[in-house]
Amino acid sequence: MKHVIFLGLLLLGCISYAQSGGSGFGIKAGVNYSNTGKISIDDITTLQPDGKLGYHVGIWGRLGDRAYMRPELVFTQINSSYSGEGFDEDFKMQKLDLPILFGHKFLRIFHGFIGPAFQYVLKTDLKDIELSDVENEFTVGFQIGGGVNFGKIGIDLRYERGFSPNYINLIGDVEGVRLDTRPTQLILGLSYKF
Repeated sequence: MKHVIFLGLLLLGCISYAQSGGSGFGIKAGVNYSNTGKISIDDITTLQPDGKLGYHVGIWGRLGDRAYMRPELVFTQINSSYSGEGFDEDFKMQKLDLPILFGHKFLRIFHGFIGPAFQYVLKTDLKDIELSDVENEFTVGFQIGGGVNFGKIGIDLRYERGFSPNYINLIGDVEGVRLDTRPTQLILGLSYKF
């Protein structure tokens, strides 16, 4: 939790700097098509997830003009479903994301970006099955994407992937089974600059 507090304070500092430096800050929201990693039933059998729609809402700051840094603090809900081997379950995960994106603007309205995405897992839920705590509440991934700005309104599309597996064990009649919570997402976002 102290990682999240530190990263949140870093974001607030960047937003304050952006406000005084004239770069900008704002709010964002959107949808994400996502899934998590596989369910490992034994050394041979695995279940691959089916992606589902989720959502995200958050704040962002931008430092710089043509070349820029854009930290964000975003609440995200990821949804996946698993079918087969006696399973037919929906998985939900809620997390706080702090992407630190480095980008470049071109042709006045277009921009591309890439950077690390720090993640703090808040809650996991697999319908009708009890779960243990996730191995690591704090993980790191990356995001890459691009977008277009029309005045104060921005639209972007990005891809996110977690770097390493982050397992959670299923408890009860399904002991020995574990689920990789590492996200893979396509994220469509709409932002507004104040």
